[in-house]
Amino acid sequence: MSNMPKCTLVTPTYNWPEALDLLLSSVLNQSVLPNEVIIADDGSSNETEELIKKYQQKFPVPLIHVWHEDMKNRKPAIMNKAIAKAKYEYIIEIDGDIIMNKHFVEDHLTFAEKGTYLFGSRVNIQENILGSIFSKKTVHFDIFSKGIKKRTRTIRIPFLMNFSKKTDIRSPKLRGCNMSFWKEDFIKVNGFNENLVGWGIDDSEMIQRLHNIGILGKRLKFAGLAYHIYHKEQSKSHIEINNEIEKQTTERKITFIEKGINQYL
Repeated sequence: MSNMPKCTLVTPTYNWPEALDLLLSSVLNQSVLPNEVIIADDGSSNETEELIKKYQQKFPVPLIHVWHEDMKNRKPAIMNKAIAKAKYEYIIEIDGDIIMNKHFVEDHLTFAEKGTYLFGSRVNIQENILGSIFSKKTVHFDIFSKGIKKRTRTIRIPFLMNFSKKTDIRSPKLRGCNMSFWKEDFIKVNGFNENLVGWGIDDSEMIQRLHNIGILGKRLKFAGLAYHIYHKEQSKSHIEINNEIEKQTTERKITFIEKGINQYL
């Protein structure tokens, strides 16, 4: 374990304390704990703050709450503010509606490698079992669990990662809900692009800039298992603008954006 990097687990959240409760409970369950956890709060109400305070009292590692005012979706900004505060060299990013398999952090750290970022997939938890998982505070799922989609993604065989190839092209399978990268690489490309508005593209646009400076991607398969709690799709009203920004980043091989993490360092 000693050769694993030290890490900060970062998760964005916005007014969904029930989901955050299960996420934090799944952190407590980890076979290898992150060195700290930072919640990047995009303007939630007091209920979220109360939940975090409750967990802070029993958490085995620092649990840090970074909040800014609610001015509609500003996830890139709150994620930059949170990662600027991260004390450790390796960042594991998950969404605020993710329940982690107990080996999730261990898998990300085991396969962390300089010059590379990791991205995993997710198993979708369906709407019809939400009442049950919230009332029972369920954080354990497997291939036989009710109400999940894509069951093969519940299988963990980390040995098979030895055959996983690196890629210099951004994968269409990339999801910000399950990825990890070196903080120094993130700073080199100036983090998330705050000119992106509304939902979507912020993770893949940042990853494209990592590729543009020569960082390679590696997909976690049969490792880094994550379960995504169902929710209604967010508004995609700005997606065309964001898609255009990402297209420019790709075509012009942009490596550094003007409005990023440097404002908070």
